[in-house]
Amino acid sequence: MGADHSHDDGHEKIDWRTHGVKVIPGDSLDPNTAQTPGMNRAAAINRARAGAEKIWAGTVRIHPDAKTGAHHHGDLESIIYVVKGRARMRWGEHLEFVAEAGPGDFIFVPPYVPHQEINASPDETLECVLVRSGQDPVVVNLDIEPVEKPEAVKWIDPIHRE
Repeated sequence: MGADHSHDDGHEKIDWRTHGVKVIPGDSLDPNTAQTPGMNRAAAINRARAGAEKIWAGTVRIHPDAKTGAHHHGDLESIIYVVKGRARMRWGEHLEFVAEAGPGDFIFVPPYVPHQEINASPDETLECVLVRSGQDPVVVNLDIEPVEKPEAVKWIDPIHRE
């Protein structure tokens, strides 16, 4: 016999229909996040939409040549999955390290790592899925002179604020 996961230990039974698995269709993501010219963001999984407590996920579409300034995300871990286009990441005390990622590639950004995100293509939109280890909108802008100067259109993901 399998284990009883009904949590019927004198407490109210859990309604798994409403408190179980959630499927968020790709065409129903929430664009009601702060938007920035040159990019489109949408939340898929967060506390409000799915009841998530420890994780946030959404999509980011970044126009060609978009670049951020140097920043980090405190103790949050970030995973970026490239769906379409070419992402260039710079990181380090002086953004001296660089790597690129294309469709199907994952990028992991550990806590407190100074970094800059760049759409490496001058003519193709960069489409990514972003997952963070928390709900708090942590972004710490750093006074580091970027190797690649931020453009007028910045890549500001859903937890960055203008």
